[in-house]
Amino acid sequence: MARWTEADIPPLDGKTALVTGANSGLGLEAARTLARHGARVLLACRNATKAEKAADDIQATATGEVEIVALDLADLASVADAAAAVQASEPRLDLLLNNAGLMAIDEATTVDGFEMQLGVNHLGHFALTAQLMPLLLATPGSRVVNMSSMGHRAGRLRLDDLFFTERGYDRWRPYFQSKLANILFTAELHRRLTEAGASTLALAAHPGGSRTDLGFEGHGVTNKLFKPFVRLTMPAAVGTLPFVRAATDPHAQSGEFYGPRWIVRGRPVRETPSRRARRADDARALWDRSEELTGLTFAIPGTADQTADDVKGVSS
Repeated sequence: MARWTEADIPPLDGKTALVTGANSGLGLEAARTLARHGARVLLACRNATKAEKAADDIQATATGEVEIVALDLADLASVADAAAAVQASEPRLDLLLNNAGLMAIDEATTVDGFEMQLGVNHLGHFALTAQLMPLLLATPGSRVVNMSSMGHRAGRLRLDDLFFTERGYDRWRPYFQSKLANILFTAELHRRLTEAGASTLALAAHPGGSRTDLGFEGHGVTNKLFKPFVRLTMPAAVGTLPFVRAATDPHAQSGEFYGPRWIVRGRPVRETPSRRARRADDARALWDRSEELTGLTFAIPGTADQTADDVKGVSS
């Protein structure tokens, strides 16, 4: 396709999409775009007040329904509750858009003791995807799309020190690692789905330089220096288009990665991630470690490492 735009999004009537972190920024704009094209959109958010405001905002231009799902990705119990609620209320899930994230925050840990950026950006979404996989597999042609970042190119995966207890915390390296993890997770999920012959696709995207409130929560010097730069970036409604294209383009293939044409800005195109993001051994090792940390496995019938427990759902 020579030049993909929002006009190329096919009708989404009858489809259901769940967008994490949909109350602001890129998630809000992705949810708005999907609802405008007819999808039933579930806003999976931690802050109920902001989620309700976002739902009202989206509904003003939506042709599809908008609902709210309570989700705190920094708490695996909340992730489990959200997944259970969706499976109980939704007969199908066509699109799972794992968008929510944190960037360059002050050092913190999740409820389960994970370094916060990896815990929210990767492990929370890993757990959510695992628990929604039966519903995704039951929906023909469903997609999982993970939001990464151009910052993944600076990321280095240290499986022996994922939480920076040995290296020391410096706010940016944990962020870059988490964004690298998003692509490695996508690659391994794609491999397993393909091996199983499933119709569910796994893709990733990044927004280039986009105008959101990411990076403003931290109190470091670089957080302050980051603010003037943001004014020069693309509006969130434009930055989210690679993410939306990965979710809706009928020609998109599982395993692909989308971003702006000129890395930081431009129309959404297929892109090649960094060499470190293409290391299959790292992708498999991260998957195994993520299962250990979350206590969850994926129910994907037909994969070589599937166990009897996997068929029943997630297991610890």
